[in-house]
Amino acid sequence: MVVGFDYGSSNCAMGVMRAGAVELIPLENSKCYLPSTLYALHNSLISEYVAKGIQESAQSQFRAQRNGILKSAQFARSDLGLMPQETGVFVGQEAIEEYISMPEEGYFVKSPKSFFGAIGLKPEQIAFFEDIATAMILVLKTRAEQHLGKALTQTVIGRPVNFQAVGGEDSNRQAISILTTAAKRAGFTDVEFLYEPLAAGIDFESDLQQDQKVLVVDIGGGTSDCSFVQMGPSYRDCEDRSAHFLAHTGKRIGGNDLDIALAFHKLMPVCGLGGQFKSGLPLPKQAFWQACKINDIQLQSDFYSGAFGRELNTMLRDVCEPEKLKRLQVIQANKMTHQFVRQAELAKIALSDDSAHQVDLSFIENELVQNLDLVQLTESVESSLQQVVALAEQAISDAGTKPDAIYLTGGSAQSPLLKSALQAKLGDTPMLNGDNFGSVTAGLTKWAERIYR
Repeated sequence: MVVGFDYGSSNCAMGVMRAGAVELIPLENSKCYLPSTLYALHNSLISEYVAKGIQESAQSQFRAQRNGILKSAQFARSDLGLMPQETGVFVGQEAIEEYISMPEEGYFVKSPKSFFGAIGLKPEQIAFFEDIATAMILVLKTRAEQHLGKALTQTVIGRPVNFQAVGGEDSNRQAISILTTAAKRAGFTDVEFLYEPLAAGIDFESDLQQDQKVLVVDIGGGTSDCSFVQMGPSYRDCEDRSAHFLAHTGKRIGGNDLDIALAFHKLMPVCGLGGQFKSGLPLPKQAFWQACKINDIQLQSDFYSGAFGRELNTMLRDVCEPEKLKRLQVIQANKMTHQFVRQAELAKIALSDDSAHQVDLSFIENELVQNLDLVQLTESVESSLQQVVALAEQAISDAGTKPDAIYLTGGSAQSPLLKSALQAKLGDTPMLNGDNFGSVTAGLTKWAERIYR
């Protein structure tokens, strides 16, 4: 059976065609969108989960390649007291809940796709990301097949124009290789990829009554992509659409970066950002940035290192407001960076509708809160929003013509701040909102049906 698969930075979704219409598949209880998160009681259990879940014909080779980490998994299971039927691996909302209950234990990753194109990864790191992706796809594919009562064998997976801000095509090839390997290990026989903004455009095009030049702006959790596409009745039935795509631009900046920016600029001051040493020198900003940058492996590793823990102890003796810096120490000691940035995300969402929001930071210190308003949100994310606007302007320039419409999609596309920033630069071009979460999945599903049937 054919499936469209949005392995997104924020959420995952799958769709199939039924009676000529796209049907999204429930992946977590009755919900069709599953958060792109994974939590394991020990990182070796992820590889063990894959070893047990992949097809028997591939198990021998995989076990030989992962021999060392699979031995570690045996010791981890014994230390954790896991029963044979317990995997110790969780995905989606369940992963978030397990992490929040035990943040100081285990391995938690949010938006793993954001890391797949990282430059400088060692072979063992690439292998581990393959296992993370495979484990997640195994879970999603199994749940979808149980719901449908049929095997899923062919898929089209969405991809950003660029997985990383740096690295170019080398980063893209690495990320595509990781996802292809993972999808095939999980049991898909045929795997194709389609740019996510193009997928969103295909869904939008289905309802067009006349030809238009459309700028599709897809603001996901980890990346922002723009595609300038000729759409409409004259184009949608063509087998080869390459000539209709006039321009693509993309960058690794998305909703997660807005959350990080808000957490750093407006929440980290309660943990000492902006403070001083007794000598009058300012506290270094890098430590606070490392804590917030949850989509950067190296910075998170630096923040959680023993060396930085010792540095924090030294700093505490010399700062003017040690009670604030102690909060950063709590975050570091208890691995709370994801929880911290999550509060910024919730504030960002709330401020889309309200002018003020109280952020709950009581997981760091009893009754600790921080009040935020729309002005503070705007100040924090202005730089990120202007980068998205620049992508749209570049796509229009590359296309050499003006769009008849701008189609916004993606989890962050509903932001009033984004719309205002685009309107300020692009004028009165009609701006339309699609299904912020489902349009990419719908387009992938329609494209999969077309190329595999």
